[in-house]
Formats: sequence, C-alpha cells, structure tokens
Amino acid sequence: MEQVDGVATSAAPRAERRVPLSRARVLRAAFDRTDQEGVEALSMRKLAQQLGVEAMSLYRHVRNKGDIVDGMVDLVFAEIGLPALDVDWKTAMRRRALSAREVLARHPWAIGLMESRSTPGLATLQHHDAVLACLQNEGFSIALAAHAYSVLDSYIYGFALRQASLPFQTSVEAVEAQPGDDYANEFVFGLDLILDGLERVLSTSAARPASAG
Repeated sequence: MEQVDGVATSAAPRAERRVPLSRARVLRAAFDRTDQEGVEALSMRKLAQQLGVEAMSLYRHVRNKGDIVDGMVDLVFAEIGLPALDVDWKTAMRRRALSAREVLARHPWAIGLMESRSTPGLATLQHHDAVLACLQNEGFSIALAAHAYSVLDSYIYGFALRQASLPFQTSVEAVEAQPGDDYANEFVFGLDLILDGLERVLSTSAARPASAG
C-alpha cells in the first residue's frame, strides 16, 4: 500500500479486463483473418494464436473448421440486403443483386462457398426465405420462383468470380485498363436483361390459364 494525498491505494496495477471467448468472437476473428489472407490460410492453430488462447479452447464454441466456415458464410449473408417489401419484385431483386455483388466484392473468398454449406445458419435461411417469399407474393409459382432465384444467383456469383479474377480491383482501374468501358455498369446491364426475361416469363405463365380456358 502507498499513500496518495493521504489516501491508501494499492501499488499493484489494475489487471486488464479480458474479453471472454465466445462463438461470435471466434467467428468474427476468423472472418477478419479470412478477409486478409483467404480461407486457405485459416486454421484452428492460427486462429487460437490470434485470439491469445489455446487451440483446445476454440472447441468449446465451434466444432471444427467447417463449422467456422459455416458461420462465416452466414455473416456474409447477413450483410446482403433483404428484398424490400414496399417495392415491386423487379426493384427488390435488382437491389438485392446489387447488394450481393458489393458484399462479395468485399469478401471474394466467399463466392464459391455461399451455396455449398450443408448446415446453413439463420441469416442464410432468412435470406433464402425472403427472396422466395418476395417472388411468390408477386405471382411467381413455387417452381418459377426457384428458377428465378437460381438464374439470378448463378449470374451474381459468376460475375463476382469473374470480377475477382480480373487484374484490377476497382472500377477506376477497370476504366483505365479498358478505356470507354465502365466495368461496374456491365453487371447492371446483364442483370436487367435477366430481370426483363423473368418478367416476360411471368407474364406468359400468368396469361396461360386464361387462354387455355
């Protein structure tokens, strides 16, 4: 003990408060590391070192690396905007596709993992349900909604993969590499073609029962 202005105080420094380990903290650390180094560089040992714990401590919160990847993919889905309920389906799908492209540009490691998980998380399931519900509420049959979802995601993921493989990272660099061609607009051009095509299919399917009668 020592005296400070006549008041007894402890000479020992106050111990720093340690943030407890949790599943959310493990997943966020893995997510940030993967953004920097790629999913191939992710390991339980490296993650434990990053968190300042023993590797065995991680297994109290995650089952294995696969469980971590499931959780990280769920975090990616959580960043993608859900379809709005106050606009028509084309506007909702367009906004959702643009949001997905932006998110995948930030996390390119996730492109090939988004639909490959056998145990999807809550955000993943909510996203799928919201997209299908938006389409079905606007007159898509269950089968046509599934087709629309599939073709839209195939385009989104395919474009994101192509963009990730290009030798430039920003739209500014793309314009410099291809003068007169703003690469960012290419995604929107193709997206609108798909949405217009789906609109025609929807109109045809809606008119078919009436003409048949």
